[in-house]
Amino acid sequence: MSENLKEITEAELVANFQALWEKAQSAYEIKNFTYTISLCEAILKEYPGFLDARRLSRTSAVAENIGKKVKKGLFGSSGLKLPSNSKKDPLDAMVHIEKELAKSPADGEANDMLFECAKRVGLLETAAFALETVRSGSPENEKLLHKLADFYLGRDMSAEAAAVFTSISENNPADMVAMKGAKDATARASMQKQNWENAQDIKDLMKDSGETADLEAANRAAMTKDQLKEKLAKISAEYAQDNQNLSLVKQIGDVYEQLEDWPNAYSFYNYAYALSNKDVALQAKAEKMKDMAADFHVAQVKAAYEADPNNAELKAQYEELTASRTANQVDEAHERVERNPTDPKLRYDLGQALYNAGDYSDAIPHLQQATRNPHIRTKVLLLLGKTFKAKNMNDLAIKQLTDALADLLTMDDTKKEVLYEKGLIHSDTGDAAGALDSFKQIYEVDYGYKDVAQRVEGSYKG
Repeated sequence: MSENLKEITEAELVANFQALWEKAQSAYEIKNFTYTISLCEAILKEYPGFLDARRLSRTSAVAENIGKKVKKGLFGSSGLKLPSNSKKDPLDAMVHIEKELAKSPADGEANDMLFECAKRVGLLETAAFALETVRSGSPENEKLLHKLADFYLGRDMSAEAAAVFTSISENNPADMVAMKGAKDATARASMQKQNWENAQDIKDLMKDSGETADLEAANRAAMTKDQLKEKLAKISAEYAQDNQNLSLVKQIGDVYEQLEDWPNAYSFYNYAYALSNKDVALQAKAEKMKDMAADFHVAQVKAAYEADPNNAELKAQYEELTASRTANQVDEAHERVERNPTDPKLRYDLGQALYNAGDYSDAIPHLQQATRNPHIRTKVLLLLGKTFKAKNMNDLAIKQLTDALADLLTMDDTKKEVLYEKGLIHSDTGDAAGALDSFKQIYEVDYGYKDVAQRVEGSYKG
């Protein structure tokens, strides 16, 4: 197999393995995922560098394991046991790891082992793919995401490293290392793009001072609305000359986003996604802008209706639009979970959409799965508490809110909301002492929070 130990394309497969690859693709098209995986494993045993087969196997595994419970070992890992000779024979280990990943495609331990084995035999794209799978399926695994970012930096792939650091920061805003890494890697990527490192002298660096000024302006922490419009006009003129330029399309989307022009931001980010050969980060950005645009439209109609509450036409329009938006949110959230069923944040979004639609029973299992992400756990537990409350399962609601409070050390807005919801449930169930205790904790730090002052002070009047 040594002659096959390189990363290859379909065209480099010998005839009989090309036939196997065609069968694997056909099996995937008819959703025979188990057979697809077995065919891919057969190909990878002979051609471990055929990354397309590994990708198809992993995609099939995700589809095959939707709804199945995966047995986990210590620290949420698979507890994977490899043959004793695996350190000496990383290729043999990769065969065993692939079988584990067929059962649990986003497993951190197995993907980390695949990363190390692939790196040892020089399959660097395969190594990156292993940790990208973790990034996609288990974004809360910050240790492995940092490892992936460092791997990209080591290969001088600054743009890719910046994207990973940004993913970590979005999932955990408190990670200062990731925040700094994203900033530094982005700057490095810009330098590489401008080819500054190849400049021979200071004149080379300064020969296009206009572009340098533009770059500095683009990196400013904040721009006025007029500055943003000026920037948009300049980029749009360049875009008119080259509407296939991905960088320009993303910049236009970014400016529209800063201007809070959500429909245009969605349009350009969605086009950027198409130009980028399906970059999932751009897809997520486009979907976010689409949501913002839809919510903005609802807010506009709501404001018009509240300004003229006796207008029957506006009332009907608002009610119809709200119902349609709620249904669309559920459908879109379902689609996103189907694409990436192991992402806790997407599970939370689906649970939130189902809760808003009044489908409390369907919301619960998705929210329960979302609690495994420690960075959103408290807000997930808060929503779970509200969901159980809506089903009149007050003891379970209290349990979720109590668990959320155990994670909250400071009296921030989230803790106030959790305490307030807990107080309401105690009040509804006739537990006046429990209700007062919750409301008092808020009263002591925020007199003006909702109707807490009225509730607390009223209890002293007998």
